[in-house]
Amino acid sequence: MLSKEDNELLTRTGPGTPMGELFRRFWLPAILSSEVPEPDCSPIRVRLLGEDLIAFRDSSGEVGLVAQNCAHRGASLFFGRNEENGLRCVYHGWKFDVDGQCLDMPNEPAESNFKTRVRLTAYPCRERSGIVWAYMGPRDRMPEPPHLEWARVPENHVVASKYIASCNYVQAMEGDIDSSHVSFLHKRLEALRMSDRDSLSMMAVLTTQDRAPRFTVKDTDYGLMIGARRDAEDDRYYWRISQWLMPAFDMIGHDAGVAMSGHALVPMDDEHVWFWAMRWEGDRPMTDEEYGSWSKDGARVAVRPGGWWPRATAENDYELDREAQRSQTFTGIPGIGEQDLAVTESMGPIVDRTREHLGTTDLAIIAARRRLIQAARDLQQGIEPYAASHPEVYHVRPTSAILPRDVAFDQANEVRQRIAARA
Repeated sequence: MLSKEDNELLTRTGPGTPMGELFRRFWLPAILSSEVPEPDCSPIRVRLLGEDLIAFRDSSGEVGLVAQNCAHRGASLFFGRNEENGLRCVYHGWKFDVDGQCLDMPNEPAESNFKTRVRLTAYPCRERSGIVWAYMGPRDRMPEPPHLEWARVPENHVVASKYIASCNYVQAMEGDIDSSHVSFLHKRLEALRMSDRDSLSMMAVLTTQDRAPRFTVKDTDYGLMIGARRDAEDDRYYWRISQWLMPAFDMIGHDAGVAMSGHALVPMDDEHVWFWAMRWEGDRPMTDEEYGSWSKDGARVAVRPGGWWPRATAENDYELDREAQRSQTFTGIPGIGEQDLAVTESMGPIVDRTREHLGTTDLAIIAARRRLIQAARDLQQGIEPYAASHPEVYHVRPTSAILPRDVAFDQANEVRQRIAARA
């Protein structure tokens, strides 16, 4: 469990908070490039780390992310006119570029130079593999974006989707790095009965046979390498090897032949999180079939038309089907993403971690909390987070492997080769 003070430090990410300042040292996914599809298209609202912002693509194709409210009288720039390399407020015509600089004040005398002294809060943006990243920290500390493989491969190698979860980012993050719940929350009953073993994946079989994995957690420059060990046949272990990367990225261990997957948990505010889900191939483009199955209705969580709120919510019990729960799946909730969403949102907006009872399968969760809390405290003492300024340390992959029982997963050559990203 955590103390009340540590839980508060861990979960609060607004401006001026210790964890908020830590997050602002890192580049974060902000929007999909497709949300601002062409020069001078309509601006959109974006909420990140408790700040209300406006994203737009100017006439030259550059993406800007600026404060929502006009610096004049505070009208929302969402209603603005995106024209001639700037966003113009419809209230009095003040116009701002992607750097937040005021370019025009048509309601001021022609001889006035007041516009040169007015600037909006604006955050640098970079586009990578169909995603617009934003850096919200001090300009003199701005590093390169992290060398995550899915952010460096060609755009046709990756499928990205997102949705809004109504809970604190920590709940979503902890759900991802918890490999023990896959033996329960995501199980189909035929897997539990082992009635048709040949049709199941290796992971489905082994997570059904051994429902109490043993965890080994290794500290790394980027965060944590997490090995979840289960018994396999012939005196061997099945290792599911996941990566947790500062401040809230993860890559989940996968079977051979399956596309790699990764997530980014970006706080929208303290009670909502942008849940980004990426699937990618490092060495080839996605096929049309793969792209179609992993985007839109095949995305991790289906969203309502015209936005990013999930279709499955607490109001409709996440589309729970009690008959399916009796006869088909452990939960009766369709979809792995929806199953995760149901349990993480059911904890409430921010979990009271003073009331928890953690066990041995929570080692990765405990370690990730400690790393974040320590990094936030270090930053308060002037110690910058190492990973933020060393983007190359993010150049890793997840994997899985069946190894002899006397071989440590992080010492096996085949594992070392598989987790080295090549983008």
